[in-house]
Amino acid sequence: MSVSWKKQRERGSTGALRLILWIALNLGRRSTRLLLYPITLYFLLTTSTQRKASRQFLALALDRKPHLGDVARHFHTFAATILDRVFLLEEDKDAFDVNYHHPELVVEMAKQGRGCILLGSHLGSFEILRSMAKLEHQIPVKILMYPKQNERITQAFATLNPAMANTVIPLGRTDTLIRVSEEISQGALVGMLGDRTEEQDKLTHCTFFGQQTSFSQGPMLLASVLKAPVILFYGLYRGGNRYDIYFELLAEQVTVDRKQRARDIQQWTQRYAARLEHYARMAPYNWFNFYDFWNEDDTVS
Repeated sequence: MSVSWKKQRERGSTGALRLILWIALNLGRRSTRLLLYPITLYFLLTTSTQRKASRQFLALALDRKPHLGDVARHFHTFAATILDRVFLLEEDKDAFDVNYHHPELVVEMAKQGRGCILLGSHLGSFEILRSMAKLEHQIPVKILMYPKQNERITQAFATLNPAMANTVIPLGRTDTLIRVSEEISQGALVGMLGDRTEEQDKLTHCTFFGQQTSFSQGPMLLASVLKAPVILFYGLYRGGNRYDIYFELLAEQVTVDRKQRARDIQQWTQRYAARLEHYARMAPYNWFNFYDFWNEDDTVS
């Protein structure tokens, strides 16, 4: 897996983002969605690297040569989920028709006061988790992320819901592991994404869409240290105001033998990659890694 996603410039000025937020909040979701068409066209015309990455992925996921309409649909789906974050942060959850698949996995853990690692990806919307407030049991969710990731858009959205900052556990700090351990011991779901890598990550080779690439060992190492259950999460956008949220148990506990640590981590990570491929084939236009995912510019440890 490439780390070239970090080299991509965050597009759009802060002023433009704030204008779109203002329009969304004053005109509503239905009217603002009309802006998605010129936004999609703009990115279709100006982002050659992302167009190429979209074609590369869609060719594998669709098992055919994608046409320009496929790429446009891909960009439009991404833009739609970004816009929906506005209304989710505004806690306008009734604006969405959400279909939950196996929510009992997280509800039962919450009822028992058990925490877990909620392992997602850049497939669909992670923000749709906020819709879980409609379930019968309140479920505390914390998110592991790098503070500088998508900084402009994160800051813009933070103005909508300042409390969002309290749900984030910054990655890369000396107290990160301690904070994650404390949250899980108190019954929180700690969400993280497992499909991108940082320069400092230890990596392992996996097969993904029939090709070899590398994934970070971080999620499985964290789970093995904390001895916490790992639940996979996918919030797939289905068009209009419809989402499907899937929960799937990966492991009650990720066990790693010290004598064969690399092998065990690889096997657990391969299971994650296989399930990610399954859901990516189910909803290919929800794949939001717009870079060469298989470019091996990293060192595998």
